[in-house]
Amino acid sequence: MAEKRLFLWLLWAAVLGLSAEGPASCDEVRKVFQLRQIGPVKSLPETPRPGSDLQVCISKNLTCCTKKMEERYQVAARQDIQHLLQTSSSSLKFLISRNVAAFQETFETLIRQAENYTNTLFRTTYRDMAVEAAGSVKELFTDIGLFVLGSEVSVEEFISRFFDSLFPLVYNRLINPDLTDIALDYAECIRMARRDLNAFGNIPKLAVGQLVRSMLPGRVFLQALNLGIEVINTTDHLQYTKECKRALLKMQYCPHCQGLTQSKPCMGYCLNVIRGCLANMAEIDSHWREYIRSLEEVSNSMHGTYDIEQVLLNLHSLVNDAVMHAQMNGPKLSLQIHKMCGHPNRQSAQSSSGFPLENSRDFLTLKAPQRDTEETLATKRREFINSLRLYRTFYGALADQLCVSELASADGLSCWNGADVVKSYTLRVVGNGIKAQTVNPEVKVKGTDPVINQIIDKLKHINQVRFLEHNIQLYCLRTRQEERNEIHR
Repeated sequence: MAEKRLFLWLLWAAVLGLSAEGPASCDEVRKVFQLRQIGPVKSLPETPRPGSDLQVCISKNLTCCTKKMEERYQVAARQDIQHLLQTSSSSLKFLISRNVAAFQETFETLIRQAENYTNTLFRTTYRDMAVEAAGSVKELFTDIGLFVLGSEVSVEEFISRFFDSLFPLVYNRLINPDLTDIALDYAECIRMARRDLNAFGNIPKLAVGQLVRSMLPGRVFLQALNLGIEVINTTDHLQYTKECKRALLKMQYCPHCQGLTQSKPCMGYCLNVIRGCLANMAEIDSHWREYIRSLEEVSNSMHGTYDIEQVLLNLHSLVNDAVMHAQMNGPKLSLQIHKMCGHPNRQSAQSSSGFPLENSRDFLTLKAPQRDTEETLATKRREFINSLRLYRTFYGALADQLCVSELASADGLSCWNGADVVKSYTLRVVGNGIKAQTVNPEVKVKGTDPVINQIIDKLKHINQVRFLEHNIQLYCLRTRQEERNEIHR
């Protein structure tokens, strides 16, 4: 035991002696400089020299560094920390990116399926309208897709356009099937009359309400995921201050100038430097936590009447209800159209091109095929949120993670304190965030980063989605009250 203690004492003395007197040779420094591809080695000193020209790695001893090496070391230190940041965030970025792509693909598949259901309704129940209605159906579901994916289109407007274009077909093919070939100007008059006549009852308003309730959370959910990727991309390419770059150089590569190529910074020293450099990034922490909570709230709101799958895959039933309503009120609508648009001169058809009302009633008994629960949007959202929760403290714990996992020396080992190899770091260790850096002995932090402030503002905006559900509920209550008013008229 005594021999072991003596050996450790001699080793410690040797390390201190190396640091105190400077390196005996620069061979190891040149070797590491070349291995890390920091720059060309041909101009590097082969033996220690005075370091009077150095700006950061200042030492009273002889040094293996030149001013040009110091500049290259500073670039390498910045690249090292940027690489560590990108490595640390890579799994989080992949999680969000993968799910953005998966959700978009699922939405698009869902929309195509809902469009097919609606086209099938016309082909099986209203065959004579199918060809003419196909264009309007395609436009409707194109608009639905654009809305979910973030385009500025109005749900109320595109639903109204769809039913406006549908009414002339219903009037000509179902309400008055014995007459064909109405003039274009007469068809336009019928189209324009649809809203005044309330030809489809409250079905259009009901469709708007259901689509808004289900699609708005989905739209916000996708926008929030894309913002998450933007946040990560921004912090992955953070621009460091001059003070930070000097501190990183001093921590990572100044010991090389003394021949200490294998030394690592003390834990407290590392925390001060990295917390100082990432002070602005740490300000994201509370907003990032809130962002994940908001995503969870939006995801939880997308169920039942808010379930976009349920709403879209049953939209064809609403279309069928609307057609039935107009058909049942056909005589009344015909009289009103005659008053508004006059009597068209049309050629009589040899046979009825419409289907009896019973067939459309029978359609109500048809149901969409059962969906595989493993593939539903709800299941994918739930799995994603569960995985994302693991990253709630990502920005608050990032500096500590980098030091503990990658940069700092393990407890009990000799370490670099910015000037020498020591047993432990003795200066005060500050906390995370900008306010804590006022007493940071290693890095001076001046003000806030405008780029980080922009990201925080965007997170604040997305985090306001907790009010979204309340606004949707108000909209739905207003829509339902209007529906009741229509019924009692």
